[in-house]
Amino acid sequence: MKKQTQPSDSELLQSMLAGDEEALAALYQRRQRSIYQFALQMCGSSPLAEDVTQEVFMVLMREGDTFDPARGSLSAFLIGVARNQVLRRLRRERFYVAVAEDSEDGGKQNEACSTPEDPLDDLSRMETIESLRRTVLALPEKYREVVVLCDLQELSYAETAEILGCAVGTVRSRLHRGRALLIEKLRPADEEETAVATTKSARCFA
Repeated sequence: MKKQTQPSDSELLQSMLAGDEEALAALYQRRQRSIYQFALQMCGSSPLAEDVTQEVFMVLMREGDTFDPARGSLSAFLIGVARNQVLRRLRRERFYVAVAEDSEDGGKQNEACSTPEDPLDDLSRMETIESLRRTVLALPEKYREVVVLCDLQELSYAETAEILGCAVGTVRSRLHRGRALLIEKLRPADEEETAVATTKSARCFA
């Protein structure tokens, strides 16, 4: 018996554009979390991140036919739309919400990423993640987005360059500078590799 394979993002998009509501629901279920995480990591506001996530799928319904699979993945396309929405909102509203104001859901996710055996270790880990969140949010925009995309979202340099509309070399240089800024603020005596490891350990903070 032949194993049934899951439809690709592009196949779901084509079905959605043809009027298949189930395809839209499947795409939303598959990609909503990563879009929300990216938006939250960029702005620190759960309500804003939720608004951006909804708007991304509204844009997809209106302009999904502009997606070109030859230029990259649908996931990268959606993150690119999310980036534009986040930057537009932040520039219009001119604020960064304190990370401590995350939703209850965000708190539960943080709990899921911790180990309950040692409460002191758990508290220390939470404080480290909280400090990192604040520091990432405090990075200048062009460095914050590459740290979020490459280190937190784990996208490749090529995917990040596609989203940002710049050269791969630009991504590399901005990421190097962004990590250096994190080192200066978080652990001045550590090497870059340590800062990168600390950042990746907090991917689940969204």
